[in-house]
Amino acid sequence: MRCVVDGVAGMLRVVNHENTPVRVLVVDDEAGVRTALRRGLSAEGMEVTVCAEGHEALRLGATGSFDVILLDVLLPGLSGYRVLERLRHRGIHTPVLLVSAKDGEFDQADGLDLGADGYVVKPFSFVVLAAQVRALVRRGDIPARQESLRVGELEIDRSGRKVSWAGDPIALSPREYKLLVALASRPGTVLTKEDLLQAVWGNDQEVTRNVVEVYVGYLRRKLDAVGAGELVETVRGHGYRMNDA
Repeated sequence: MRCVVDGVAGMLRVVNHENTPVRVLVVDDEAGVRTALRRGLSAEGMEVTVCAEGHEALRLGATGSFDVILLDVLLPGLSGYRVLERLRHRGIHTPVLLVSAKDGEFDQADGLDLGADGYVVKPFSFVVLAAQVRALVRRGDIPARQESLRVGELEIDRSGRKVSWAGDPIALSPREYKLLVALASRPGTVLTKEDLLQAVWGNDQEVTRNVVEVYVGYLRRKLDAVGAGELVETVRGHGYRMNDA
């Protein structure tokens, strides 16, 4: 993990070994906590995704697309302990920082035994929590994210930059590959053209929003050739979304 200054916006960004902003999944059933952590971590230059329920946390965490997961213990649907247990059982090694109002030593021991990388007791200092997030990213930077990214029958081998659908390989150009990774990293989430421009082209000011449409078209044709034409959906007036069903 390192910090860089965005030459266009003048913003300090915390980036991982892939030179992309650190991505954090915040899971908490309290709306106020989610909002506060989203704002605070975003101000630190991180990309933040939030959810409030255990099953959704498991679905998002299992994509392997996050650098750190902040996971509340008491959640509706599926407890944080069970989410953590199932992620580790699936081979997801994303660093997890458990957050809980329970401060008993046995509660903390249970979480660490299940594979947590840290345990924070509410109420917590945001400054300390942010520092722990940065420490976890540094500790897990090699590799910071899962080598394999999966959404349904789609599999992306990050180490080999290979893509397949139901076992059938898909040959993509470097730009098409980065576009697919950006969408697959946040399944079910609508990404604007601006989001995709930043993820794929960075700060290249000569690239326009229309280029995104062109490359989405290229990508869809290749996905359609293997029976995955419905994988990328256009959300009119907003952007694009990868269907995770």
